[in-house]
Amino acid sequence: MSKTTQTFVALALSALAMTATFAQGGREGGQRGGAGAAGGGGQGGGRGPQQPMSFFITSVGKGDGANYGGLAGADAYCQQMAMAAGRGGAMWHAYLSTQGPGAVNARDRIGNGPWYNARGQIVAMDKGVLHGDTIDQARVGNAMGKQISLTEKGTVNNGVGDMPNTHDILTGSRPDGTAYTDGMDHTCMNYTSNADGMGQVQLGHSDKQGGNNSSWNSAHGSRGCSQPNLVATGGAGLLYCFAVN
Repeated sequence: MSKTTQTFVALALSALAMTATFAQGGREGGQRGGAGAAGGGGQGGGRGPQQPMSFFITSVGKGDGANYGGLAGADAYCQQMAMAAGRGGAMWHAYLSTQGPGAVNARDRIGNGPWYNARGQIVAMDKGVLHGDTIDQARVGNAMGKQISLTEKGTVNNGVGDMPNTHDILTGSRPDGTAYTDGMDHTCMNYTSNADGMGQVQLGHSDKQGGNNSSWNSAHGSRGCSQPNLVATGGAGLLYCFAVN
């Protein structure tokens, strides 16, 4: 065999060896990549798909003060806002209590949970956690607050320090989510009044900040029932909406 032929054969064998090594590395890399992808999928699978929105604050109020046309009108408004956000398939109720004969507790009309915001973040597992029914539940607290209590659009509702501040949310409720039983009006005549400087509705703070009471659902009463009254108090006539099913 000539020297030239020997050189050619050596180069060919070297090339074949390099090709085999590259192929083996590619297979191993692919296996490693596959394992990594499986691991990522496993982690994602552990978390599961994002939960659909089952809680939101209305991004805008109806614009007629506390007058929503009663409880049914408020529920219809929540449904309307949810539908615009692509979640109209669920049944939505406004978190509102009523007073008088046949009074309704807000906590009794929102389903059993768990509830998630528009980004799939959990708000509360159940009504006990939501309201802090036990000492342990109260100590842990729910996840409500400015960064979690989002609108149906997934946006943050303005709070203390923002202009305008719209953290006052209509609830008509006591801290445990039940209706008032005294003789005062805490619901602007069960959400049918927009009277200026007359009546009031109990309000919660969506950011859990401000004043001497940071309650998300029962911070203070409004100055009246008109839209200007609600704005002057620190709100815009917004509602908490919960998916019942």
